[in-house]
Amino acid sequence: MTTRVPFKNLAEAERLAKRRLPKPVWLAIKAGNEQGLTPADNERAFTELGFSPTVFERPTSFDTSTSIMGTKVDIPVIVSPVGAQAIHPDGEVGAARAAARHGTAMGLSSWATDPLSELLKVNQDVFFQLYWVGSKADIEKRVVDAKEQGAKGLIVTLDWSHTPRRDWGVPPAPPSNMGLKTMMTFGPSALARPRWFSKFLVRGRIPDVKVPNLWGRDKRDIPTFGTAWGEFERTPAPTWDDIKWIRELWGGPFMVKGINTIRDARLAADLGADAISVSNHGGNNIDGSPSPLRYLPYIVEAVGDRIEVMADGGVRRGSDVVKMLALGAKAVFIGRAYLYGLAVSGEAGVHDVLDILRNGIRETLYGIGKSSIHELSRDDLMVLNGDFFVPPTQ
Repeated sequence: MTTRVPFKNLAEAERLAKRRLPKPVWLAIKAGNEQGLTPADNERAFTELGFSPTVFERPTSFDTSTSIMGTKVDIPVIVSPVGAQAIHPDGEVGAARAAARHGTAMGLSSWATDPLSELLKVNQDVFFQLYWVGSKADIEKRVVDAKEQGAKGLIVTLDWSHTPRRDWGVPPAPPSNMGLKTMMTFGPSALARPRWFSKFLVRGRIPDVKVPNLWGRDKRDIPTFGTAWGEFERTPAPTWDDIKWIRELWGGPFMVKGINTIRDARLAADLGADAISVSNHGGNNIDGSPSPLRYLPYIVEAVGDRIEVMADGGVRRGSDVVKMLALGAKAVFIGRAYLYGLAVSGEAGVHDVLDILRNGIRETLYGIGKSSIHELSRDDLMVLNGDFFVPPTQ
């Protein structure tokens, strides 16, 4: 049983997570590239938009429900696909269960340490995230397998830039095996956080680096994160025709994640995608690219009548969610936000994160006199910085 450690906000959860995790694990979560300009702007952008509170006609009930690619959710917050959640023994299954308790969906990364089949036992609303890794036959097998297992939708992520350089140091990639050399390298960091390591030992496991959803040719030979990552870096990037092929192969609800330009948004709509997510991969794409919040309304204006638009990047409060919805997003993804909760208290921590965001959404709606997220528009926002909006590349 995981001991629940309460926290009042996401900033507190982040501080607690940093204290609990081994340094390499913490740095892997914080990530970002080079100077870390993009993840910093992802959070800063929200501070440059405000609201104009009202004191009359306050709502007495709130509708925060919506749907994404035909899947109904009670809150407009989806747990984002994030790889290698071996930061707590509850892992992706715990996060999926917490999402189900809030009536929302979860995206499962190809790099996850828990298999899709286990998540579907606790949450029926799981979107499987696909990376273009390996041969076309391997990719086809993964797509068909996810469909046959019952994934509600397919998310194709295209915005990883393979830029590992970080001014604050590069945490080592997850190893290709857990041999003696690896244990000697990582052991001191783990032992420096004995409470963290003991949680895994109590469950009869060690922090796992295998990725069962990238099993490739044989399910009995599940690759490690490091082995699969090496194959990912050797795989040529997919073309537009490749993504169109996946869309046709899948045949169901389909999202392209990592859109940053109007041109790419239109191309995604042209290939028949049901949704896109405006995203810079949490700052793990090209460093210096602005927050998606700054150009979200332009993309919505360009393709919002053809395709559902989601967004992510730097969400730490319910009011952040409301700002993205007011700019045209149908829902948002959260990544680091729920990982902080997972690191602190496992499933209970993820549940607390979603609870904080849900309450923050309702409090913000109350303050601006809206009873439903579907009433939100750009008119509900005040621009505190006259240069806030940045038109994306056409």
